[in-house]
Amino acid sequence: MSLESVPPKYAQLVQALQRRIESGAYPPGSLLPSEHQLIQEFGVSRPTVVAALRVMREQGWIESQQGKGRFVRGRPAMAAVEPNRPGQAYLTNPETNAPGELIEAGAVALPNRVAALLEAQPKSKAFLRRRLVVRDGEPSELVSLWLPLELSEGTDLTSGEPLPQGIRQHLQSRKGIRFDHIVEQITARMPTAQEVKQLGMPKNVPLLAVFGAVRDASGRPLVVVEVLLPADRHELEDAYPVR
Repeated sequence: MSLESVPPKYAQLVQALQRRIESGAYPPGSLLPSEHQLIQEFGVSRPTVVAALRVMREQGWIESQQGKGRFVRGRPAMAAVEPNRPGQAYLTNPETNAPGELIEAGAVALPNRVAALLEAQPKSKAFLRRRLVVRDGEPSELVSLWLPLELSEGTDLTSGEPLPQGIRQHLQSRKGIRFDHIVEQITARMPTAQEVKQLGMPKNVPLLAVFGAVRDASGRPLVVVEVLLPADRHELEDAYPVR
């Protein structure tokens, strides 16, 4: 099934809420309906509502106040061209926000590109955590996290359960490392037979491969996140000020 013309359910909910904010139905400063109310009104699941509210919060449309609820902020200045950075999203958002299954977790030989990004020897061993992310009941993307073996020790990265926190927060709390910036590369290639099967995609559709090399303040590489996106289901957009 092509997803080109039908946005995911959470994206449809985001659009509906944005329209209400722009029309004045939900004015700035007003309390947004609760998760339960949104589930009942729109006939969607709780994960769909949670995902939509996360997007709204990250884009600056709403804000959360502990113990009070979610309040409308209004239309952000750059809402129409909001950045879409899947690598950064995976590093910062809890895995529990993105249902899926663990495909692989353990020590493996590094591919050449990832080895170069980690400044490691090709074919040397590193830790890999790879998940197949499912959205609206369909495979959406393959996400791989690569990091030196010593950084994986004492973490929950081998767990088959989705992490209740983002990779960044998990590694900071367990290993004391701090992310400073990401060097991102985006390429396109044809999928392997295994990727075609895992993602349920046509053989003649290319993949968008996003590589994010996470570095500390000194520029030392810490981890690499790789996100594989079927090109017929995703588009990448960014926004930045003109200086």
